[in-house]
Amino acid sequence: MTLTINDKEYELPSDPRVSLLDFIRHDAGLSGTKKGCDHGQCGACTVIVNGERINSCLTLAIMHEDDAVTTIEGLGTPTNPSALQQAFLSHDGYQCGYCTPGQICSATAMLTEIASGLPSDATEDISTSPKLTDEEIRERMSGNLCRCGAYPNIVAAIREVAEAGL
Repeated sequence: MTLTINDKEYELPSDPRVSLLDFIRHDAGLSGTKKGCDHGQCGACTVIVNGERINSCLTLAIMHEDDAVTTIEGLGTPTNPSALQQAFLSHDGYQCGYCTPGQICSATAMLTEIASGLPSDATEDISTSPKLTDEEIRERMSGNLCRCGAYPNIVAAIREVAEAGL
């Protein structure tokens, strides 16, 4: 039984109680995904599974056999960052940086949601495609907390990438 993380296959642990977060960090050795609250309340552990963002602390690794998991390491590299990673740097969308991997994974999936026309609680007219307002971005990113309060910079980084169509 295997799990694919960032296009690389990993053998699933024999212990079925291992969370996806712990598997990513300890078994796969990918330390970008952070353990914040370990209760699904902060979003530091957000990863993308089959195109959808999830809190990896709330799910078991074994539940994701044959799934495609993308972590922050799978979005870009220090020498070739993704558009969102570069925008976070340009807009100072991080301070301590602890939440940043989860923020960027969440924002990546969020932009796909908007492009697919999926509404949120902030979408004014659900019969049309959502408009990328600051309120829409804040609502969709509300599951990712930043203890440093870099929210305006995070919104600006997301808006830049969305408006550029990257």
